[in-house]
Amino acid sequence: MHSVSTLEEAAASPATGNNCCKKARRACPGLLSASSCCPTMPSTESEAPDDLRLFPVEDIVQHPLPGYVAPSSVAFSPDDSLISYLYSPDFSLSRKVFSFDPSTCYQQLLVSPPDGGVDECNLSTSEKLRRERLRERGLGVTRYEWAKAGSTRCLMVPLPGGIYIQDHPAAELRLRIASSPCSPIIDPHLSPDGSSIAFVRDDELYVASISSGDPVQITFGARSAGKTHGLAEYIAQEEMERRNGFWWSSDSKLIAYTEVDATGIPNFRIMHQGKATVGGDAQEDHPYPFAGHANVKVRLGVVNVTGGGSTWLDLHCGDWGNQDGDEEYLARVAWMPDNSLTAQVQNRSHSKLKLLKFDVTTGARHVLLVEENDVWVNLHDCFTPLQKGVGLYTGGFVWASESSGFRHLFLHDGRGYRLGQLTEGDWMVEQVAGIDENAGLVYFTATLDSPIETHLYSAKLFPSVNSPEEKPGEKPRRLTQADGRHVVVLDHQLKRFVDMHDSIEMPPCVLLCSLETGKVIVPIYEQPAPTLRTRKLNLALPEIVQIPANDGTILYGALYKPDSKQFGPPPYRTVVSVYGGPNVQTVWNSWMMTVDMRAQYFRSRGLLVWKLDNRGSARRGLKFESSIKYRMGRTDVEDQETGIQWLIRQGLAKPGRIGAYGWSYGGYLAAMMLARCPELLLCAVAGAPVTSWDGYDTYYTEKYMGTPENNSANFEFSSVMHHAHRIQGQLLLVHGMIDENVHFRHTARLINALIAAGKEYDLLVFPDERHMPRGLSDRIYMEERICDFLEKHLSI
Repeated sequence: MHSVSTLEEAAASPATGNNCCKKARRACPGLLSASSCCPTMPSTESEAPDDLRLFPVEDIVQHPLPGYVAPSSVAFSPDDSLISYLYSPDFSLSRKVFSFDPSTCYQQLLVSPPDGGVDECNLSTSEKLRRERLRERGLGVTRYEWAKAGSTRCLMVPLPGGIYIQDHPAAELRLRIASSPCSPIIDPHLSPDGSSIAFVRDDELYVASISSGDPVQITFGARSAGKTHGLAEYIAQEEMERRNGFWWSSDSKLIAYTEVDATGIPNFRIMHQGKATVGGDAQEDHPYPFAGHANVKVRLGVVNVTGGGSTWLDLHCGDWGNQDGDEEYLARVAWMPDNSLTAQVQNRSHSKLKLLKFDVTTGARHVLLVEENDVWVNLHDCFTPLQKGVGLYTGGFVWASESSGFRHLFLHDGRGYRLGQLTEGDWMVEQVAGIDENAGLVYFTATLDSPIETHLYSAKLFPSVNSPEEKPGEKPRRLTQADGRHVVVLDHQLKRFVDMHDSIEMPPCVLLCSLETGKVIVPIYEQPAPTLRTRKLNLALPEIVQIPANDGTILYGALYKPDSKQFGPPPYRTVVSVYGGPNVQTVWNSWMMTVDMRAQYFRSRGLLVWKLDNRGSARRGLKFESSIKYRMGRTDVEDQETGIQWLIRQGLAKPGRIGAYGWSYGGYLAAMMLARCPELLLCAVAGAPVTSWDGYDTYYTEKYMGTPENNSANFEFSSVMHHAHRIQGQLLLVHGMIDENVHFRHTARLINALIAAGKEYDLLVFPDERHMPRGLSDRIYMEERICDFLEKHLSI
């Protein structure tokens, strides 16, 4: 349930950006640039003319957000001679593929979609649903892929019309395989050697040569049996962040794939009540695994790319007869350099995760390692095989564990035996960015300097082999320089990295940096100069504060204060913008905080906006995160109440003039806060709320709440319906009627409880929208209604 806006990849450096950008403009005339490296942001609203202080509600829904037109999906070509990215020259959502040559600093257009690319009208239903899982809003070209082999610079671009190939950067784009809405090509991927493409069509895997020939079907019998081959199931896409259902071997000769059997899951039917037609076109059936009920069955097979029978591996996930759900979820799959296959499997209660290794010729397996934790075991993508390991390190790999309470890196040998710890401390590793075995270094992003920032670090790869439990002797070396958030991509030779950086004060910029020193080599992207429209918005920088929870734990909050010269001194009417759920952080040193347009809109109208990351939210370690175990609707509400009381004590807000707004988990929390804190909140907007956890999916719900059968008392308390009778303020419910993630049923059940309790409510429904409205007119209408509701009730 990750329903906050997906952050664009971006980078900038206030410490080095301006000077180096000016220098680069003189040396590199082809650089993506404008008249200024970064827009100048006024520190207070009073610096803008009176007629520029307000902006229309339409600006809340603008995409891309101000400053988020920077290149995204950055990658190095196989030979590292080019840096490619998606970019929109007209600053719209419609993107093309560009490249940047670091040796000349010139950019060029690589791919412009011949059919116009992706829009919201030319996609099949299955593709639209995948975009929902990915939280994808981009249009035009939305993804591309280089062949991994260094000897070729072949580029694959999937578009609605089919799979297009560019044999080298100067070649014409050619349509290799046509697609159609009635039989779409799904999830295509190039083989590592760049000779073939694999994709899913009509629930089966196909392989096609890059050069010529018809695609060859290599799996069979799925659709007739109600199964799929090569597609990730709903739970994997929505909750596990496993988007793929097949994986190329490193030698490009084999493909591992999932067979998903959803026949044991009853369909949940969604009716398109807004359509003029009836029948099959006006309904959808989804096999949705509700908490406490069965999951889909998944098994893992391996097939030769030339066809023939599949080898089924010794793994069956989702089968309740299998060791009481000990191997319930297939979480990750990865090939090793020796062409053996690994898989990570998780038990039903999330307390155990196994890393398994398979012989793909026989299907036999053995266990490399087991992670166990009484709280839960979080999934990660830090598993990284050593490519050149010899001797003791043959078949070795880097692994991440939260056994200390924070995610840290460990080195293991080919048998899974732990050789030593690479990082430690009260901070967490987020991703492994690369491994240099020759230099004995591992590069990773982490929160070492601050839990509200992300930086790139390096640490020694090889600990003392005589003491496997030896702790790291040196502090990791920080390579990114400026404060804020850094997303990095390393080149294949491990000499340079692209740093996509932003902060509260700096919109995204993209820099090419030295991996040895961290210093900027050349900027790739500079922010355009502020436009009149941007100046009219007059965005104010939010203020980040720290406050203690009731147990002394430090919580991070953010304030968007109205201009006191225009609106007078506090206390102000206040809106609490809340999410509060697991796996999400809403308060951090990122430009995304500054361009929270709804917060800026309310601030420009004299309302104070407040955000707080309560216990249970992300990037603070396992103890902080697990505070909500079996306590959804308790600890999170208590921390939000603590934040409101802090505002009152500071004289910034006062009871009776405070409202809340949230979406998805935030919608749930806004409704719970209104019910459980009636003396503080006057009103709340609950968008797409989960009103009872027995109506949400297995993976997410059972990780945090267990099952309804085994934890009935906590399930009852965590339901908004249980507290509906306590609501005294005004409630606006907002929901898309074809939401296949948080079903409209959640809002309907809450309405029944409100009626039974004799409580008033307002309802805003969108018959043709899913979990978050996408249509421009729907989004504008929604924002107008939400803003009118909050301003009306907070002005009483």
